[in-house]
Amino acid sequence: MRFRSSLIFAVLGAASLLRAQSTDGSLRGVVRDGTGARVACSSVDVVANGSVSRRSATCSERGVFRVEGLAPGDYSVTVHAAGFADASAALRIVLGTTRQMMVTMQPGSVRQTVSVTGQAGLGSSITTQPLDRSSAVHQSVITSRDLATLPLAERSFANIAYLAPGTEPVEPSDPTKARITAVSTGGSSGLNNELSVDGGDNSDDFIGGFLQNYSPDAIREFSVRTAQEDANTGGTTAGSVVILTKSGTNEWHGDEAFYERAAALNARYPIENPAPNPKQPFSRQNYIATLGGPVRKDRLWFFASYEQVHEDASIAYSPASVTQFDALSTLAAEGLIPGVGAIPVPANVPVPFRDYLGLLRLDWAQSQRSDWVLRGAIDNYTTHNNLVQQGTLPSTGLLTHNNYLNLVLSNQFQLSSTWLANFVFSAGGLHLTQVRNSNLGFALAFPFSSTSLTVSGYETFGDNQFATPITFFPSERNQEKYQWRYDVMNTRTNHSVAFGVNFIHEPVLDGAFPSNDETLYQFPQNPDYYLSHPAQFATDRSAGATTSNLGGGFAQNIQRLALYAQDSWQARPQLVLNYGLRYSTTFGLFEGSGRSQLENPGYRTLQALGIPLVTGAPQDDRAQVAPRIGIAYTPGKGGGNTVLRAGFGLFFEDLAQGGWATAFQAVNTPSAACVDPLQGAADNGCVPGSAAGGHANLIDPHYRTPYAIHVSAGLEHWFGKGWAASADYTHEQGNHSYRGYSYTGGVNLLTPLLPDSSPEQAAVVPDASIFHSDNRSSYNALMLHVQGNVTGRLNLVANYTLASAKTWGCVLGELFDYVNGVCNPLQPFGPGDYGPSGEDVRHRVAVAGTLTLPGKVMLSTLTQAETARPFTITTADNSGRIAVNGVPTSLDQFRGTPYVQADLRVSRPTRLRENWSLIPFAEFFNLLNRNNPGANYVTNLAALPVPADVAASGNVTAVCANAACTASQPISSLNQLRVAGGALGDFFGPGTTVGIPFAAQLGMRLTF
Repeated sequence: MRFRSSLIFAVLGAASLLRAQSTDGSLRGVVRDGTGARVACSSVDVVANGSVSRRSATCSERGVFRVEGLAPGDYSVTVHAAGFADASAALRIVLGTTRQMMVTMQPGSVRQTVSVTGQAGLGSSITTQPLDRSSAVHQSVITSRDLATLPLAERSFANIAYLAPGTEPVEPSDPTKARITAVSTGGSSGLNNELSVDGGDNSDDFIGGFLQNYSPDAIREFSVRTAQEDANTGGTTAGSVVILTKSGTNEWHGDEAFYERAAALNARYPIENPAPNPKQPFSRQNYIATLGGPVRKDRLWFFASYEQVHEDASIAYSPASVTQFDALSTLAAEGLIPGVGAIPVPANVPVPFRDYLGLLRLDWAQSQRSDWVLRGAIDNYTTHNNLVQQGTLPSTGLLTHNNYLNLVLSNQFQLSSTWLANFVFSAGGLHLTQVRNSNLGFALAFPFSSTSLTVSGYETFGDNQFATPITFFPSERNQEKYQWRYDVMNTRTNHSVAFGVNFIHEPVLDGAFPSNDETLYQFPQNPDYYLSHPAQFATDRSAGATTSNLGGGFAQNIQRLALYAQDSWQARPQLVLNYGLRYSTTFGLFEGSGRSQLENPGYRTLQALGIPLVTGAPQDDRAQVAPRIGIAYTPGKGGGNTVLRAGFGLFFEDLAQGGWATAFQAVNTPSAACVDPLQGAADNGCVPGSAAGGHANLIDPHYRTPYAIHVSAGLEHWFGKGWAASADYTHEQGNHSYRGYSYTGGVNLLTPLLPDSSPEQAAVVPDASIFHSDNRSSYNALMLHVQGNVTGRLNLVANYTLASAKTWGCVLGELFDYVNGVCNPLQPFGPGDYGPSGEDVRHRVAVAGTLTLPGKVMLSTLTQAETARPFTITTADNSGRIAVNGVPTSLDQFRGTPYVQADLRVSRPTRLRENWSLIPFAEFFNLLNRNNPGANYVTNLAALPVPADVAASGNVTAVCANAACTASQPISSLNQLRVAGGALGDFFGPGTTVGIPFAAQLGMRLTF
């Protein structure tokens, strides 16, 4: 070997100096002699194993060196110094981390060669993350080893992201993207998180959250960051997820795997599928194949992955739902539902789901200074009977087809020994179509169909209305996104300065709502009530009828620009200061089909009526200036085992466009002028009055980009022998997030052209929805983290979070989401409107680990437990919150039950030949078969067991004492109104906050 002599290398740990959308890591080191004196080395060479890629650096007079922009992987490091033998070591760089090295040089007269690996395995699992010495960023790195060894209920990387401190599960709230799992950070719904894959943006700018899904077998590692990102990260007010896909190497490698689930391996859902009813059908198979290797050794490599999901799930109906469905079927047979003479009631509803995920990646080491990556990925899935839930009939479902495509091309070029440049080009697309199961032109909605997590909307029977209690959602979506990002980094002894530009162009961000007339009949009572009151059925049907036409398409063309500069300054040997500044803005954010909101017929109508509710058009925000600062201090000399850190930063993110798509739809086509609304139909440029069903949708002109202020402090200590613990506190103050104001023409929206008491007010003044950005929120959390290794047989990680998340809302409250509204638009910050968010989990514990037993049997667990989540109970017409014994309830005052789920994986690897192994395994979800309704409870008063007069009044004073409600008893506790809503249906997939019953999964994996 060419190394002449020896070394003593100590790799003391890794720090989480993040690279934002970049997936690189870095290396920092100190060189000294045997007495501890610093040595000014002549050079440091860092060579990627199995590649010609090489990076070089020099030491300062104090023996300090830094190498930035290292792709995750294994490296050989060699230090040269005059008068000393060369020192070499092997180490591993992990995504978004900085490795710290202490190099002790030996005299040149020592003629021996010693190579020390220096804890190269650190960072190979979330259970063995090394000490953070140089950053205030809160992050966890999860590797392919974690994805392969821990039980994943939905085989989604998001299932394991919950192990990062400060995260929690959350149901996806997007009816257009089934199975795209969300991750809550900062007490939010997860729609305000930023996601990148291989450096390319992968965020959904219409709904928010993740856009495209990736197979866990295609992921090398990913970082979950929950607070205090550096200035090179934007597009988030809470957290971000950075994913790095697998790549080829000089060695051929791959996996073939098969997963099997079936109804025979599942327990029953306790509410909707009790014995002696037949067990609801279910089967799922996952077929996985990956292959990577060299095209040209040391120069060009490829990696490919493919996963197919073949699932035949079903929706079971609870006895309570079947009772209501049978009553509805009887009403139809009696001729009470015009045009419908019969309504079949199936025992269950099949929900076939087919998903195909593919990825191909090429890595090219063009030279020692230049490296290229080209990666393409697709995700194509189809869902039948989508959005059908256990309280809705099959007619309300949809046939949903989603197509995703993403391409990334990136280059890293070493301009000199101190200058490094990174370029990323990303292109992505989405095409979605949703087709109704029925086209009757109407739907019937009864209270029993609505729960706190109902996503399919209001319908019990009939056409899907493409509406939820939150908002409308499109039947077609298209998105094209192109990203150009360029970053430059200059590395000196004590400084690592970076600056860059990120430009995103979305020429296509459009969709369509159904354009046919639909009538929704909302009933205050359930069908069984009308069996004995048939005359009331017709009366309530007429009174609860609303006819609408969602009106077709919307289209946008948006550009997003961000600039940043930052520095990581080693101010003292024990002190690192990270500081930076980010500026971002948008172009065309509020234009629809190239038209301003000044052309919105609703705006013109209000102006003509003399109503100063909206005084102009919103403009792109040019004031998004975000400073970031963080410190990391290590007491003691020579690299101590304790780190103190703190940070402060501003984080901006524009609201997803889905919350106000109806405002863009209003300007999709040119409209005539509105001159005199008092002329009624004669002035066809005006929105009709409320009495005629007219509705204006407008964006408040005083829009400001939502932002959060992060303040954090923490302590981390490394105990040695693989044990570490940390405690972090974070405060996130939210500002300018979304709220919808709903006005009723002729009631609380009046024109001065007519007397306030005039009955003509409702004839000329439309209802109006005004979308504001005036909400505020607060999140506070204390996060405790412990990780350790016991005798090499047990690796484990445990997190505990004590948190509080609060916001303003009416019947729904979320942080940085578009679901929040106001109960009274004339008093938007009213009593009881401030309360917990839907993800306000006060106490949460997550534990994961792997135990190796004798005989090479491996037991892995992922166990979660959390206190009850909040929800709100609304009046029968869903217009506000109920009162209990005359006292109005506040936002999310009710609580569900605690959630506990323990998952277990048992495997036993068998070596077939060198580097070949066969791994049979069995996975068990909800091992204790605990009933976990989470926060999915009945939230409409009319669907609760209360007397009819109580339901009509909105003031709960008594609850039914028997099923027929012939007797009642006074209400003395809010828990008397806590009625579980059952399973969520296949839209969500099992294993989020509404737990599945016990289920088992069998499989086999071949690895080489």
